Amino acid sequence: VQLQASGGGLVQAGGSLRLSCVASGIIFSSHSMGWYRQAPGKQRELVAAITSAGTTSYEDSVQGRFLVSRDNAKNTVYLQMNRLKPEDTAVYYCAANPYGLGAPPYNYWGQGTLVTVSS
Repeated sequence: VQLQASGGGLVQAGGSLRLSCVASGIIFSSHSMGWYRQAPGKQRELVAAITSAGTTSYEDSVQGRFLVSRDNAKNTVYLQMNRLKPEDTAVYYCAANPYGLGAPPYNYWGQGTLVTVSS
């Protein structure tokens, strides 16, 4: 199983970025997908998830600013991040689980992609 995340970078506060995560080795359409992030000195947290049925959920601090979506034909999940804030700075990870829920646990993890938001 491979989850390949990309799209991170440096952006000014108020800007936008779109992360992508391409999955292989799983039946993508039957897996829930999540985006986690881990800031320096902090625990990893789930910021957005989308189930196999397309139901989405968000952590409170990103609700209304981030949008998670998926393209099953491309085995890809996206995280559109708008109105970024310096506190969004973190390494972002995509993850997958076959349980049909957006909540943890997640079985498979990709490498992280760094998002840095400057003030």
